[in-house]
Amino acid sequence: MTKPKSILFICKHNAGRSQLGAHLLTHLDDERLAAMSAGIAPADAINPAIASSLAELGIDTTAAKPRLVTPEDLQDADVVVLMKPGLPLPGPVRGELVEWSFPDPANWEADEVRGLRDDVAAHVRALAARLTA
Repeated sequence: MTKPKSILFICKHNAGRSQLGAHLLTHLDDERLAAMSAGIAPADAINPAIASSLAELGIDTTAAKPRLVTPEDLQDADVVVLMKPGLPLPGPVRGELVEWSFPDPANWEADEVRGLRDDVAAHVRALAARLTA
């Protein structure tokens, strides 16, 4: 079997947008793709509203912990997805760089997050389809 393509989702705190991207890609259950996430200034925990919105889809985030993106992450990933354009990275990206623009849900309630979750899911499905075509 071929090694799966690794997709690294990055946002500022790795508590919201990048967690959505990685969990939603993993939820697609495609063995050809492997999701990771990281942040440039990680929070202490995943955003509860994000976790709640993912739980509505049957996605368990209890093991999710925000972490710092490393230069090695950027070199290892086949695709790096910035969930906010222009984030300062700790090194060069070896693979493809994709930039999406999603608002920061840091202070949002669960009801407000659903629309963001669904928008991110649509982008993730399109990216997965392109990468596995």
